[in-house]
Amino acid sequence: MKAVVQRVLSAQLTVDDKLISEIKKGYVVFLGVGKGDDESVADYFINKISPLRIFEDDNGKINKSILDAGGEILLVSQFTLYANTSHGNRPDFLSAESPERANALYRYVADGLRTRGVTVKTGVFGADMKITQVNDGPFTVILEKQA
Repeated sequence: MKAVVQRVLSAQLTVDDKLISEIKKGYVVFLGVGKGDDESVADYFINKISPLRIFEDDNGKINKSILDAGGEILLVSQFTLYANTSHGNRPDFLSAESPERANALYRYVADGLRTRGVTVKTGVFGADMKITQVNDGPFTVILEKQA
């Protein structure tokens, strides 16, 4: 599993020009599920993202989690994080999990973050989504763990 976590001031996700999800301060998390990933790998991400301290405290130190900062998460499934560009000019996605299994783990992560007290909004799995976001910093963290 791979996740790109971007701290944002706001983000909106649309599908076919219809607003699906919107957050104010928080994270946009692009989540890719790889072949063989399971709930134990997903649990790692749930347990890593919710307490991740990438917001500034009153002293300007990066010391607050999303819960401390009162932020939200826009969680977006993104199989293209598993693009293999090592040969030719057209990437392959053979390392990405099948859509059915990837969607189940994507939903599992969303639900797990919610049980940790985080407000989570989602995209539409498999849809052509348009995301507008105002990055804060910018501050981007990449998380990765294999089964």
